[in-house]
Amino acid sequence: MAIRLYNSLSGEKEVFKPLEPGVVKMYSCGPTVYNYFHIGNARAFVVFDMVRRYLRYRGYQVKFVQNFTDVDDKLIKRANELETTVDQVAGQYIDAYFSDASALGIEQADVHPRVTETMNDIISFVSGLIDAGYAYVAEGDVLFDTSKFQGYGKLSKQSLAELQTGSRIEVTDLKQNATDFTLWKTAKPGEPWWDSPWGRGRPGWHIECSAMIHKHLGEHIDIHGGGHDLLFPHHENEIAQSEALLGEPLARYFMHNGYININNEKMSKSLGNSIFVHELVKRYDSRALRLFLLSAQYRSPINYSDEVMGQMVAAIRRIDSCCDSLSAKMEMLYLPEGTPFDSSKWEERLVEAMDDDMNTGDAIGILFDFVRDSNSYLHEGNIDREGLHDRYEKLKSWLQLFGLEKKSSEFPEEDVTKMIEERAQARIGRDFAKADAIRAKLLERGIHLEDTAQGVRWWRE
Repeated sequence: MAIRLYNSLSGEKEVFKPLEPGVVKMYSCGPTVYNYFHIGNARAFVVFDMVRRYLRYRGYQVKFVQNFTDVDDKLIKRANELETTVDQVAGQYIDAYFSDASALGIEQADVHPRVTETMNDIISFVSGLIDAGYAYVAEGDVLFDTSKFQGYGKLSKQSLAELQTGSRIEVTDLKQNATDFTLWKTAKPGEPWWDSPWGRGRPGWHIECSAMIHKHLGEHIDIHGGGHDLLFPHHENEIAQSEALLGEPLARYFMHNGYININNEKMSKSLGNSIFVHELVKRYDSRALRLFLLSAQYRSPINYSDEVMGQMVAAIRRIDSCCDSLSAKMEMLYLPEGTPFDSSKWEERLVEAMDDDMNTGDAIGILFDFVRDSNSYLHEGNIDREGLHDRYEKLKSWLQLFGLEKKSSEFPEEDVTKMIEERAQARIGRDFAKADAIRAKLLERGIHLEDTAQGVRWWRE
């Protein structure tokens, strides 16, 4: 069987064929770290964590990159509100991201590049676009000339003329066309800045991802993912920048997850109904939240409500109960050895569902069919050691695939304290990579950290 993915670029499901056999290079847009991430962000993070997990399950070697935007207008505004620095705001919410992501079973990417650590690469990329005639300098700003890139609009299925006609952005003294976008912006007083050939400034949003993809994954990748809200203009602009400089394709497949509604209303800042994962994981089993985010095919909209979450909590309990029962029965004395349980038909059903554009909704339905079948087996009385063991191992492997397995920790408190101190010293020395690695090791053991004004607070799952 072959994996088929819906490609936003073609508007069709296509057989998945990576550029290099057996290897997948994958990039997904990460958070702008000025606050905790909300449930809408979480859906994208969980969806592409799931895509990565399933590709590995099917035997692919996956290199996955997800960025942090750690300098941006929103970060500058937040730093001013808190009377602190952009670095401190970014550091706090990167730590918070790792904590909340771990609670949701989201594995760390192979690389989590930061904009501030990629500045030389960004400046080099912008210079290349200027030299190639695709960008122009205007009073210290650098803008991409969309009229020079023939394929502009191919992701959003709009022509350049349509986009320019429909643009709400007026042509200013700096812009030559309404659809031109900023690659580099001159720093305003009091803002962070970096030296460049065009003066002190910082990058525009879109160029960051193009530079990071090029640095960590090369000129062309297999999968580019993100929420549907990023399709235009963010991913459209990434295509223009990258393909103008490096040639086609930026990515073979563009995947975009659907929206989340809150109590049947679209989640939006204007409605004030955004819900932060940071708060949700205190109210619910975090695996129930992950199950909710995977409960429908990733392109479909889903509706969040307390009633739905109650159903998800109950569903997780059913899974746990089945696992515990299988495990407990295996401890019984004098069980007959029996014969191996053939799970091949179950496996075929699950793979068929997931191969059809990562349909987690159908696949999780199959998981619960298996749980029901296993419960029937447990209660029918004709059990044996091999049957119990094989069913338990199959269920455990699927829970690992979906990121729904239980976590436990027996990590000694003195070791936790020591690692927290090492992390603090790393942050003082601005060795953020080491600090992030220490946090990741603690998270693997079920230890969560929260940086507060009074110091680091930690707790076990």
